[in-house]
Amino acid sequence: MNNLSSCLPNATICDGASCVLAETNSNYILNVVLSAILTILLALVMFSMGCNVEVKKFLGHIKQPWGIFVGFLCQFGIMPLTGFILSVTFNILPIQAVVVLIIGCCPGGTASNILAYWVDGDMDLSISMTTCSTLLALGMMPLCLFLYTKMWAEVRTIVIPYDSIGISLVALLIPVSVGMYVNHKWPQKAKLILKVGSITGAILIVLIAVVGGILYQSSWIISSQMWIIGTIFPMAGYLLGFFLARIAGLPWYRCRTVALETGMQNTQLCSTIVQLSFTPEQLTHIFTFPLIYTIFQVVFAALLVGFYVAYKKCHGKNKAEFPESRDNETMSDSSLYKMNGGF
Repeated sequence: MNNLSSCLPNATICDGASCVLAETNSNYILNVVLSAILTILLALVMFSMGCNVEVKKFLGHIKQPWGIFVGFLCQFGIMPLTGFILSVTFNILPIQAVVVLIIGCCPGGTASNILAYWVDGDMDLSISMTTCSTLLALGMMPLCLFLYTKMWAEVRTIVIPYDSIGISLVALLIPVSVGMYVNHKWPQKAKLILKVGSITGAILIVLIAVVGGILYQSSWIISSQMWIIGTIFPMAGYLLGFFLARIAGLPWYRCRTVALETGMQNTQLCSTIVQLSFTPEQLTHIFTFPLIYTIFQVVFAALLVGFYVAYKKCHGKNKAEFPESRDNETMSDSSLYKMNGGF
């Protein structure tokens, strides 16, 4: 509390290299207003993303879910295991290890759908993966957390906010469904909406990261190990998701989609779980980690998108010059699709 070299004088909870300040009234008002605005903008962006989804292809992923299954292995296999390995490797506190695992067990975030568009990914697969991972999280999150947190006896109670998961699912399905209907009825208008929504979505991703930094700027003091893990974890998710998808035989554009779905986690859900499950004293060690992960998952995703766009400009002027884009249109005739479609 008196360690002014580490924490600011108005810190209410301070322990070594971690501190949390009391939320001011202005911060509370800003939080409420911006949350409402961001929620509306996100719904509009997801509506525009739905304008790029074809009903037949979307249902095709549900009926022949090889891509979804690979995404499931990445989401609830790779990510929790990676979180566990990082926690053990850096020998962090048990309470810190649990929040790292919570991040790893969360379903994919909706920002991955926006980014999948920018890397010419499979939008139908992206949205179906986000939907399925959010739905499956109702059972897989408690199971994964039970399996991986058993070695840390100090942490016994983790509250899973099923209502928040349900709200996330509804907030995803409704605007996307409307967008799919618009694409079916008015395909030309849907293309225009998609262009506007994709640009808005890119701006929104950056805005969310900046807003988080403003609202919690007084809580950036946290142990160096958590900073390192927050930097490594999302990049590991992107890379491991990409390689597993490629090993599973998915084409390149779907590998990019699975990679983004794997590394891009629903950190807002993680923050909700953390605040419901731990005391203010415990929060001093973990309060900022979901925000750190958010920042770096956005930074690395932006770098990946930038690299892909630069590569595309160097090797081809448009999507039509990429073999994988043509594969997206004729996948029913692909031997790879037939092999994977038998799942």
